[in-house]
Amino acid sequence: MITVTELLQPVETDLETLLGDLRSLIGAGHPILQAAAEHLFSAGGKRLRPGIVLLLSRALAEDGQLTPRHRRLAEITEMIHTASLVHDDVVDEASTRRGVDTVHSRFDARVAVLAGDFLFAQASWHLANLDDLEVVKLLSRVIMDLADGEVKQGLFRFDTAQTFETYLEKSYCKTASLIANSARAAGVLSDCSSTELDGLYRFGRQLGLAFQVVDDILDFTGSDQQLGKPAASDLASGYLTAPTFYAMEEHPGLQALISREFAEPGDLDHALEMVRSSRAIPRTRELAEIFARESRDSIGWMKDSACKRALLELPDFVLSRLY
Repeated sequence: MITVTELLQPVETDLETLLGDLRSLIGAGHPILQAAAEHLFSAGGKRLRPGIVLLLSRALAEDGQLTPRHRRLAEITEMIHTASLVHDDVVDEASTRRGVDTVHSRFDARVAVLAGDFLFAQASWHLANLDDLEVVKLLSRVIMDLADGEVKQGLFRFDTAQTFETYLEKSYCKTASLIANSARAAGVLSDCSSTELDGLYRFGRQLGLAFQVVDDILDFTGSDQQLGKPAASDLASGYLTAPTFYAMEEHPGLQALISREFAEPGDLDHALEMVRSSRAIPRTRELAEIFARESRDSIGWMKDSACKRALLELPDFVLSRLY
């Protein structure tokens, strides 16, 4: 199975530069905020989102070279993603991420919220300095979507009346919007045509949705170690995802267990058994495969290069996390 590191190999040096640049961009402002931000960037995430921006930027360039604006766009993408993780961890009360203490467990919730705000503000400042209104609009939309997705997730907890479309919208806001809009923004900076920009956006959107749907499957099939959080924690928290929706179609009784918030002893185990004994997981896997295929098909027009080949392998990499 191919790893993220292997996939991002064509932009490996760019990502190392990005990490150094991020540290200097954050600046020496408030020591605690800087310590919090430093802590995040050294936590060693996969850097998949800025990696996608860098791969696209090189693949779209006639000479395969990166402009300073494309580099800055990748840095802004990582800042926005990291800021959203800090806030997510506070909301979810998670004590670790990627095996490292979360900002709020190392400092406190107040500092974590401020550190997230600080990174969003930094990203907005550097975004404005790109001097491209279209790119500013695209990435500002992402920041709105992230907040919208988080609010929707909280509002619809244990709500069995919500639609499958609501679930997909929330998944788009929380996971796919950043990949889709930063992919399109890379195209804007590369002077792509409107048809090409639509293709780049669709590539990121469907890839992001595939990624989220795979995560939702792993919540039921993965181990605590693999997930970095307790298995089935989404269902236990009342977050309804594709496997739960599909299982409710086969087991109407599941709805009652969720609606009473697993109040009775054994409710959660019974609910998990219903999901795992139904066709919910295979059906959700099919959905992820559709999104992955649509993502791959969206960039067929790009000229061949090592970066394009890496991008075409990304949807399969996302699916490979299931096996």
